[in-house]
Amino acid sequence: MHEQDAGMRVVHLLRAITLELDRIGEKFAARHALHPTDVRALICLLDAARTGAPATPGTLGAHLGLNSAGTTAVIDRLERLGHVRRERDIRDRRRVLLKVDESAVALGWGFFGPLIHEVVAVLGRFDPADQATIEAFLGDVHEAVTRRRAGQD
Repeated sequence: MHEQDAGMRVVHLLRAITLELDRIGEKFAARHALHPTDVRALICLLDAARTGAPATPGTLGAHLGLNSAGTTAVIDRLERLGHVRRERDIRDRRRVLLKVDESAVALGWGFFGPLIHEVVAVLGRFDPADQATIEAFLGDVHEAVTRRRAGQD
């Protein structure tokens, strides 16, 4: 039963962290006239850029669970606000790529940067082996949550 107790404590902590991060995201969205889906879209596009994956309207829509019309509406809103731009793929002119504007990156860092630095500092209090364990744990949790969400579609 002890493992169950520890497991449940971790589940409750992850839930509490998720709720707090959602509240912070809502505050960012409200402050910058964004819909919560717009914030999720920006995160998706930033993650794609970080990993070097091409971001297209189709991949964005699939990630957000939106149909074509909903995806276009999100992209149009973000483009009007100057956060995202559409660019033709230089290798395939038929394909449109989505790029996050540097001003949107600066806006995000201005708001989320202090929290990011604080989280990195917390992780820095652990030795490298523990950091690797934490990263592996969070990666496995992310995969489990992603599988569960995919199974519910």
